Amino acid sequence: MVTFRTGVEGDYDEVNQLVQRAFLNDTEGREWAEERALFEPDRSVLAVDGDQVVGHVGTFTRDLTVPGGVLAAGFVTVVAVAGTHRRRGLASAMLTRQLREIRDRGEALALLWASEAGIYGRYGYGLASRRLRFEIDRREVRIDGSRFDKSRLDGLRLRAAPAAVHRAQVAEVYERVRPSRPGFASRDDRWWDYRLADQAWHRGGAGPLQAVVCFDGDTPVGYALYRFRSNWNDSGPNGEVGVMETVAATPAAYTMLWDFLLNVDLTRTVGMWLGAIDEPLQYLVNDVRRLGMGMGDGLWARLLDVPAALGGRRYAAEVDVVLEVVDELLPGCGGVFRLRGGPDHATCEPTTDAADLRLDTSTLAAVYLGGNSLGSLAAAGRVEELRPGGVATTAPAFTWTRAPHALEIF
Repeated sequence: MVTFRTGVEGDYDEVNQLVQRAFLNDTEGREWAEERALFEPDRSVLAVDGDQVVGHVGTFTRDLTVPGGVLAAGFVTVVAVAGTHRRRGLASAMLTRQLREIRDRGEALALLWASEAGIYGRYGYGLASRRLRFEIDRREVRIDGSRFDKSRLDGLRLRAAPAAVHRAQVAEVYERVRPSRPGFASRDDRWWDYRLADQAWHRGGAGPLQAVVCFDGDTPVGYALYRFRSNWNDSGPNGEVGVMETVAATPAAYTMLWDFLLNVDLTRTVGMWLGAIDEPLQYLVNDVRRLGMGMGDGLWARLLDVPAALGGRRYAAEVDVVLEVVDELLPGCGGVFRLRGGPDHATCEPTTDAADLRLDTSTLAAVYLGGNSLGSLAAAGRVEELRPGGVATTAPAFTWTRAPHALEIF
C-alpha cells in the first residue's frame, strides 16, 4: 500500500536515486554536494511503498521578481514517480498536497519548469515565460556599429577568469539587476555554490566554467558565464562558446560582453539555451537571421493567493477591474476580486461586485509575469468578457517594461 509523508533529512540519497532514474541520467562518478545542500526535506512530499520511496515532489524556498516587486514563492522541483508505480494517481496526490502546503506557508504562487508540458495545466499552472535558444554563426554576426555607438564603451574594461575567481563580482551584479527583472530568483550562498559548481559531469564535454566581468572603474556592471568547447575539423578550428547566462546593469556593459563572446579566437559558433524572449542581442547585430533562434517554454506559474499575488506586482497602466477566477482544483483559491493598480500601486480584494472578466487560474498565471497578452488569451477563448471592452481596458496593464526571463532550471 502506498502512503504519503513529509521528507526527512535522511531521504536525500533515495530521493536522488529515484529522480535520476526517472530522468534517465547516468549517475556513475557523480558527486551531489551542491544538490544535497539545496534539499529541503520538510518541503518534500514522498510516496512510499513499504520501505521504498516510489514518488517525490519537492519545493525550494526562494523569492521571485515579479513586475514591480519581489514575492516569496514555492519553487517546485524534482517531480518523479517510479516506473513501477505509474498511472496510480501518485503524482496527482503529491502535487495537490504540495500546492496546499505552499499556500498554507503564505507563498502566493508556485513555479516550475515542466519536463512534460502537457502535465501541469490540469493543476492550474500556466505558461508564464518563454525562452530563446541561440545557435550563432559568429563569423557572420557582429555588433552593428550603426545601431550602437561603440564610443559608449569607453571607460569600460573586461576581466575573464575561471568563474570561481569572480564569484563576488558576479553575485554583486546579479543582486543589482535581480529586483528589476521579472523571472529572476533569489540566490543565497547555497544557490551560488550550485550555479557555479564545476564538476566534470556538469561540463557536458566542454571546458571549465568561465566568467567574463565588465567593470566601470572598480564597479562590476555586467558578467557572462560560459564554457569553451574545443573542436577541430579538416578546415581548421571549429570551437564553440556555450553561454550559460549574461546579466548586465547597463546597455553598454551588455554590448561589451556580447562583443567579447562573439569574437573568441578558434571558435565558430556561440550557443545559448536560456536566452530571454526579448534578448537585446536581436537588436544589436548586423544579421538577425544568423543568430539561429528557436523558442521554447520557460517558467510555469500557479497562483495560490490571488489577492496577494495581484496586489504584490505593479501594472504598466492604470487598471480597475473585477476578475472572476475559476479554480477547479482548489476552489478556495478562486473567487471574485477587484484589482486596482498602476505603475506604483496595487490592491486586490474579494468583492461582491459583478465581474468584468472570467478566467481560470492557469490563464491568470499565464499573464501574471507580463509574458503573455491578455488579448491573445481572450482570442483563444481563455478569457470570457462579461463587460464589453473589459479585455481592451485591462490588457495593457498586465504588460511590463521587460519580458519575464528565467535564467536557470531548478
